[in-house]
Amino acid sequence: MKLLLTSAGLTNKSIIMVLENMVGKSANRSKLAFVPTAANIEPGDKSWLIEDMQNCVSAGFELDIVDISALPQKHWLPRLDSADVLLFGGGNTFHLMHWFMKSGLQNLLPDLLQTRIYVGISAGSCITGSTIYNSVQNLFREKYDLEIKEGLGLVNFQTIPHLNSPHFDRIKETNLDVASKEISEQVYALDDNSAIMVKDHQVEVISEGNWLKYN
Repeated sequence: MKLLLTSAGLTNKSIIMVLENMVGKSANRSKLAFVPTAANIEPGDKSWLIEDMQNCVSAGFELDIVDISALPQKHWLPRLDSADVLLFGGGNTFHLMHWFMKSGLQNLLPDLLQTRIYVGISAGSCITGSTIYNSVQNLFREKYDLEIKEGLGLVNFQTIPHLNSPHFDRIKETNLDVASKEISEQVYALDDNSAIMVKDHQVEVISEGNWLKYN
């Protein structure tokens, strides 16, 4: 199983190069399915979502947009099945996890990832751990009607995106120092130019920026 967990997607050459190596071919010969479901519940300006998609196009990928909450499984599954990269975008972590469960994708994902790369942006990265409900994640102050605690359990650590971002003023080293002490798992905090590569349970940070590791 191969995963590339990012804070803000394909933001620099190092991250793009690593993804191409994981896929085993260049971006302009690869198909990427972008799942924007996490963003659906977020109000206001969506220029950040458009930028995330544009970064995929600029890298050279053939881009399909597949919303698992807007289509029945019989329509979205063949499109995920035909992609080389499954990219799960940012937004509300709890909303994304809700639709992973409701759509049935949570159960189908292990088989899909036998031959495809999982890429996460922000919320898409956060859900890959065993839980999305802890003191570190709560620094984002996300709200959701349903209480959802479980994550996908694909990795044995927690990912915290947007380190030192001006848009997330609580994701700072001083706050993370305190919050991370309340959980036993390792915690990786990534800025928007950093990513975590996971290949067969081996973990490596790819960064042109800054990142922190706890526990």
